[in-house]
Amino acid sequence: MHGGNLAAARLAYPDAPEPWLDLSTGINPVAYPVPSVSAASWARLPEENAVRGLERIAASAYGARAGVEMVAAPGTQALIELLPRLFPAKRVGILGFTYAEHAVCWRKAGAVVATVEDGAALEAFDVAVIVNPNNPDGRMIAPDALQALAQVLHAKGGRLIVDEAFVDVLPEGASLSASLPDEGVIVLRSFGKTYGLAGLRLGFALAGASDAARIRSALGPWAVSGPAIEIGGYALSDRAWLAATRVRLAADIARLDVMLTLRGFQVLGGNPLFRLVARSDAGLAFQRLGQAGVLVRAFRDRPEWLRFGLPGSEAEWLLLEERLAKV
Repeated sequence: MHGGNLAAARLAYPDAPEPWLDLSTGINPVAYPVPSVSAASWARLPEENAVRGLERIAASAYGARAGVEMVAAPGTQALIELLPRLFPAKRVGILGFTYAEHAVCWRKAGAVVATVEDGAALEAFDVAVIVNPNNPDGRMIAPDALQALAQVLHAKGGRLIVDEAFVDVLPEGASLSASLPDEGVIVLRSFGKTYGLAGLRLGFALAGASDAARIRSALGPWAVSGPAIEIGGYALSDRAWLAATRVRLAADIARLDVMLTLRGFQVLGGNPLFRLVARSDAGLAFQRLGQAGVLVRAFRDRPEWLRFGLPGSEAEWLLLEERLAKV
């Protein structure tokens, strides 16, 4: 189950009050202010030099070290589906309970997939996948530990895939981008979550030259739209907006922690864009939230867990407080 399926929630709870609060996705509810884009970006196919320009901006924004290649893609989900076909593996290890699409896509490609709780156990696999920070609990693996694992895997022809979809909202130094090895590691970066523009469909893969060339070739020409190139370039160049956003998110997530704790939820973790909470009657709480017009993320395999994203406006915060009282 994914977040964001508001149409299904409306069908399930037809008597819920409007407007709905969709807190199920973990996407920044205060989006980057979209600038005007050129008419040519809509009318013309994107030129290769424009894509390379965006990739250079992204490399600078993400602190990628010299020699690392950046490949723009139509969202990280497209990359998650592409990698198992480009780098086939017999055995794939995934660290912990995490974003389910990684396992789904590797299994579709014919791999035997196992979830492990100990990072050291990943050394036994052909490909290892780590979501860092993890979704939904926020677990972090330090860059030096990732480098050590990558070295072991690369020595036997394997690869480490690190999904950094939510790393932008963390302090500097959390990403592997600045110390990415030349070969054997592929890092995925999401644009839409932090910048609140998920519908733009933009993401990036960071990798060594040979792996990056294979990814770029498989994506083919015009993988990223003209408007995505222009808007992504503006946003990734705006360091002041990102710094201010990190400060705002820290305050907002602290406010959400207090609100949820007062209503009987135990905060287990997360990141500045969402909180993972536990409650013995989480299933009932999910239903009552739905009846009150609040959509959160539930987990079939962890029935005691719920994940809450952030409200955007002050009116939404007040509405959440009012509707939480009904749980």
